Amino acid sequence: MKRRILALIMAVSMLAVFALLPSCSSSGKKSKVLFEVPAEGYDGSDVNIVFYHTMGQNLSSVLDAYIEEFNKLYPKIHVTWTQVGGYDDVRDQISTEISVGGQPNIAYCYPDHVALYNLAGAVAAIDNLIDSTITVKRADDTTEVLGLTTEQKNDFIEGFYNEGKQFGDGLMYTLPFSKSTEVLYYNKTFFDENNLKVPTTWDELEQVCARIKEIDPESIPLGYDSEANWFITMTEQLGSDYTSASGDHYLFNNETNREFVKQFRSWYQKGYVTTQNIYGAYTSGLFKAESGTRSYMSIGSSAGATHQRPDADENGNYMFDVGIAPIPQKNANNRKVISQGPSVCIFNKTNPQEVVASWLFVKFLTTSVEFQAEFSTASGYVPVLKSVANNPVYSAFVSRANGGAYISALSAKVCLEQEDAYYTSPAFNGSSKAREQVGALLVKCLTGDDGGNVDAFIKKAFEDAINECEY
Repeated sequence: MKRRILALIMAVSMLAVFALLPSCSSSGKKSKVLFEVPAEGYDGSDVNIVFYHTMGQNLSSVLDAYIEEFNKLYPKIHVTWTQVGGYDDVRDQISTEISVGGQPNIAYCYPDHVALYNLAGAVAAIDNLIDSTITVKRADDTTEVLGLTTEQKNDFIEGFYNEGKQFGDGLMYTLPFSKSTEVLYYNKTFFDENNLKVPTTWDELEQVCARIKEIDPESIPLGYDSEANWFITMTEQLGSDYTSASGDHYLFNNETNREFVKQFRSWYQKGYVTTQNIYGAYTSGLFKAESGTRSYMSIGSSAGATHQRPDADENGNYMFDVGIAPIPQKNANNRKVISQGPSVCIFNKTNPQEVVASWLFVKFLTTSVEFQAEFSTASGYVPVLKSVANNPVYSAFVSRANGGAYISALSAKVCLEQEDAYYTSPAFNGSSKAREQVGALLVKCLTGDDGGNVDAFIKKAFEDAINECEY
């Protein structure tokens, strides 16, 4: 109860601060309008740009190298960056700074962060920048179109790009920067020794879990790290309702969703599956275990491949070889896998040249095949451009893919092969609450005492989750 009261106080305080900002509506929510591009585009003036991110030293070094390259083209656009802890730290700091107009120019962001910032209309809607045909002159006497060319738009992986317009008003607020997804890690050595087929559907997964239990009765065949991702992905694969950015936001209490949760409860009761919150840690710990209770499959982030690999011995050999495959699907004709990882947004500023200059820098990074190749190789994230697969540096990286020393390359290879399956969920102020609640809901339904009436138990759990979201 104390946590709920504290959360409510924080939410009301944030709304109150935003409501005090000029040009906000009486509801405390500023009207969202397209950024108006100046007639000259970028006018060549000196502009200072601040970029908030969460990158460590290795990725910041890659960023610094490309800032230097950008400055050869635009020497009067001065880009500096600040590393602000984790993603939630970026969100919290910017939320505070917006209240006094001190937000940065560019920031790493997740969709629910953007929805929060836009309670004050702080994020620039970039549609006019994307579509601009203004010609901009660069310092090396070359020119570029301010907006994105058709080729550049088409080069983005569609699911990643479309995340930028998932806010219910049809406007574009972000561009993808570095992405990850979920993949199925499996103990290839064990699978080969026991003639197990890697599951491609959830029905096949259930059968494999049953067979693993026969081989190793002490095992928990599957570990799934994110309960929320599992729930949301199933709604996408089944075509059932989850949330909406407009109207009634919380739509996940329906029969289709209750049925798949009931099915997963039966899996848990048979000892087939555990999750991060049930296990109490990332399930990679079970997957890498050398003795005792072990798992032989793990569904987790593609960017965390090295954490799924067992430790090497003194000779550099691994206890087992890791295989990586796409996550199971409900229907091969409706393949869905989640899009994760940060995008970048541009904030509104009094000086429109700051917005245009920020756009030029964001465009430079997100459409640069060379940057995307180098950044993705260093980070383990998935490149956001299709053509990166043909880049010599990146293709050499992927060509070394294996389940040992180059497991990150193997993960990347699998991710690139499913580019048509990525989805994003609607984003609104409260979408993060929905994620939190469906994750908690799944844990409750898997582990709770149903009192002898499983259907009533699950239905009540769904109703409680909806109430928590609306509260």
